[in-house]
Amino acid sequence: MNRWSWGSGPRRGRLMMLLWIILSSSLCRMVDGQMKISPETVQKWAVSFSKEIAALSARYSGAKLLQKKYKDVEAVVKIEEVDGEELVKKFAEEMEEMLGRKMKSVTRLAEAAEDADLYHEYNETLEFEYFNSMLINKVDEDGNPLSLGGEFALEKNEHFNKLPVNTQLSNIQVPTNVYNRDTDIVNGAYMSEALNDVFIDNFKKDPTLTWQYFGSATGFFRLYPGIQWIPDENGVVTFDCRNRNWYIQAATSPKDVVIVVDVSGSMKGLRLTIAKHTINTILDTLGENDFVNIIAYSDYVRYVEPCFKGTLVQADLDNREHFKLLVDELHVKGEGKVKIAMKESFKILNEVAALGQGSLCNQAIMLITDGAMEDFQDVFEEFNWPERRVRVFTYLIGREMTFVDNVKWIACNNKGYYTHVSTLADVQENVMEYLHVLSRPMVINHDHDIIWTEAYMDSVLFNTQAQSLLLMTSVAMPVFSKKEETLSHGILLGVVGTDVALRELMRLAPRYKLGVHGYGYLITNNGYILSHPDLRPLYKEGKTLKPKPNYNSVDLAEVEWEDTEEKLRTAMVKGETGTLSLDVRTSVDKGTRVMFLKNDYFYTVINETPFSLGIVLTRGYGEYIFIGNVSVEEGLHDLLAPDLTIASEWTYCETDIDPAHRKLTQLQAVVRYLTGKEPDLDCDVQLLQQTLFDAVVTAPMEAYWTALMLNASGMEEGVETAFMGTRSGLMRFQRYAGVEKRVGKSFLTSTDKENMFTLDHFPVWYRRASENPAGQFLYYMPRQETRAGRIVIATTSVTVTVGKKTAIAGVVLNKITLFFEDKRML
Repeated sequence: MNRWSWGSGPRRGRLMMLLWIILSSSLCRMVDGQMKISPETVQKWAVSFSKEIAALSARYSGAKLLQKKYKDVEAVVKIEEVDGEELVKKFAEEMEEMLGRKMKSVTRLAEAAEDADLYHEYNETLEFEYFNSMLINKVDEDGNPLSLGGEFALEKNEHFNKLPVNTQLSNIQVPTNVYNRDTDIVNGAYMSEALNDVFIDNFKKDPTLTWQYFGSATGFFRLYPGIQWIPDENGVVTFDCRNRNWYIQAATSPKDVVIVVDVSGSMKGLRLTIAKHTINTILDTLGENDFVNIIAYSDYVRYVEPCFKGTLVQADLDNREHFKLLVDELHVKGEGKVKIAMKESFKILNEVAALGQGSLCNQAIMLITDGAMEDFQDVFEEFNWPERRVRVFTYLIGREMTFVDNVKWIACNNKGYYTHVSTLADVQENVMEYLHVLSRPMVINHDHDIIWTEAYMDSVLFNTQAQSLLLMTSVAMPVFSKKEETLSHGILLGVVGTDVALRELMRLAPRYKLGVHGYGYLITNNGYILSHPDLRPLYKEGKTLKPKPNYNSVDLAEVEWEDTEEKLRTAMVKGETGTLSLDVRTSVDKGTRVMFLKNDYFYTVINETPFSLGIVLTRGYGEYIFIGNVSVEEGLHDLLAPDLTIASEWTYCETDIDPAHRKLTQLQAVVRYLTGKEPDLDCDVQLLQQTLFDAVVTAPMEAYWTALMLNASGMEEGVETAFMGTRSGLMRFQRYAGVEKRVGKSFLTSTDKENMFTLDHFPVWYRRASENPAGQFLYYMPRQETRAGRIVIATTSVTVTVGKKTAIAGVVLNKITLFFEDKRML
């Protein structure tokens, strides 16, 4: 006979027998093809089973006791309605203040760099030993330090993702294709040494700063704190700061670009390969504030993407990658007639400008060809002269110089720049030249515009052993030469910037204030998500987490898809302040389950930035928060219980300001603050007050669970864990089963993010229980299964009621394992 039981010990009980009979009866039906037991009998068993399992869950969870304890304190509890409009305004102001500190740091760096250049005299024969981040702490065969290397102290730092860094010095990275002793590099490295003191001073003023840097127009990258760069498997560092989005956006204003490529017969072979690489490199210099299209010409003009005919599209990552795929398919044929292609390009740009579309700023045509033989002057006379509003940049492809005069004439007479690209190695440097031309008006006018980038992964910046994969945004500012002889020409020295981890920004919208299903999110003025709990930017390849290709161009409409009329998106893109209500379906447990909620959205702009903040509150329990109060002495006593932890990702006390606090856990920091050992810690008083209150009210749970463990009659086999959590992120747990008997060993550990309080969400068991009446258990099986059996979660909510207002106080659960003794039953 097949046997199924809840454990294999001596104590099975009536509940287990019922389960066995029910399952056996269903097997009989499957074998014989007919009903052997009446539906009424099965229904009686089901009712009996439900009573038994409810009694089991109630007993081992202690839910009734906890509900009673919260009922006893209702007289001293205050319940407040959450004011979403006030909350989003407060969060936005705090974020504005935080981001404002980053902008001040960058401004100080820009001023210091410009002053350093002003007083530096360029020296053709200058010799200067700077710290090259690729060569530090390395020696030659004789044990001598490498040139541009030397001893560079490195120490692991909690604030910088535990990377070995030097917080007293910056160092310099030079791209592999740039000579690290080039005169421009050496002079720039010497001049920018003055930034070291500013880096350190900025970090003292704002200890939450992360990486600070200066990207030079000559190609070197000065980074603070100093770090050792690890090359790729080929021993190469391909990173070039001038290709980074923060550099390009700060160095130039938004732009409309039409790329015109010659695909006539003469462009075959290597020339076409160079032309394609040139187009891709130009595309890489564009961002979501730019607009672009690509035209190919020979005997006739054709758009590489017919759907974009006659217009410009936003140069976001999706469109840029789409263009690259189409460019790769280009082939050559016929005779090149540049005149009609130029006419089409001017028509696009003129129409976009007339309609008030595109970037409403710079406009440029990028002509990529191996020669221009026609009489094309009349095109410029008709469309571009005398204002020369559209700049024309020309790229002469190939080794032959036959048509150099014509191609150069086009650029010089249309405020552009001419370059000759004879090999693939020439492409990068030559393409970057157009950025310097477009930056000249900014330089001459000294337009120190601060820019913020879209979200990106910080692991892209460093190929190091620590792949933290945090979403970041960068704030950057251009650096100009202030020397008299260069002002009229407009020389861009480079760009300074710093990074902001978006997780740190979202800590300013704490989860406990938003409730069970509530959350906060950030978007750019282009509608792209910076931070959202439904943004999942990573995928797993083997055991490695990797960023998805288009993670930073996910539109708000793709995650808040119930906003079918895009009222929410439109208002936030415009930087408006307001509120909106939507009926939503939200998934939990990795998309396997759905909940139907009524959400209220509150949104506002974060001043001085291109970002908008939104928060979501759910009707029902999400509308209220209860506030209790106990003495610090009483709360501390219960907070130190061995079965108690608090949410490690939440900020009860700020541990990142003082380096001495960075190794403290949140619980350690709370205890040190409350005991007066660290009175200067910056702590969330309201959250601490609620945590202490929850610690006191839930303290009897430890004794209750322990008594069950010590009960002489023994434990039910399969009951493994009792667990509870409160809105303050406080958690208590009891392991009923020893580790040798425990099946779900990884459940409810710090590595299982789906079942813990995190920065983004409350646990699945907490969220699901809150949608059911208090005291009524919800049963479900998590996705993870074990070899021995299935894990069943029994969870129920505990509430506090004052007058007609009810708030969730916490959730209690049991983890139970169903053991299968015959694998055919699985």
